[in-house]
Amino acid sequence: MESTIRRAKLTGSVDEVNTLQRRELPTTAGEREMLQGWLDFHRDTLLAKCAGLDGDQLALASTPPSTLTLLGLVRHLTDVERTWFRQRFLGEEIPGVHLTAENPDAGFDDLDPAAAEADLAALRAEIAACDKAVADRGLDDTFPASRGRTLSLRWIYVHMIEEYARHNGHADLLRERIDGVTGD
Repeated sequence: MESTIRRAKLTGSVDEVNTLQRRELPTTAGEREMLQGWLDFHRDTLLAKCAGLDGDQLALASTPPSTLTLLGLVRHLTDVERTWFRQRFLGEEIPGVHLTAENPDAGFDDLDPAAAEADLAALRAEIAACDKAVADRGLDDTFPASRGRTLSLRWIYVHMIEEYARHNGHADLLRERIDGVTGD
């Protein structure tokens, strides 16, 4: 069963509001399918919170002096996807999408409402690239992390679910402030 929510198509635009099907969470599945299902559900939820808003609305801060915005969350999570799946796990030597060594908070700080479409497209593209990059890797595959730790792909999935879930709570409040829309 799928749940209907107001959201932009994964391939759609900020200005396009559709009633679409958000992928339903698996209730009985193998571990990999369960983890992927939860991650996809939370990815869809963030995109749903952005559906139908223009660039100015997406860049509207929650309450000054906070710089937290829906667009900032989109940009931040684009870099989080790339950092964990591609840079750290796979060891790809690619730059951040938004963040830099000089400004690790650039995703939140350097917003351009006119670039909202491109920022949403960058998140969708990074999600697809990350999914493809780890599709044939096992959950027990590991990589060396900071502080001498060894982490697994399983750890990344759990962390990414936590990261999206936390930020989706922020997105709920941001969206309600913008236009009163609430929901799951």
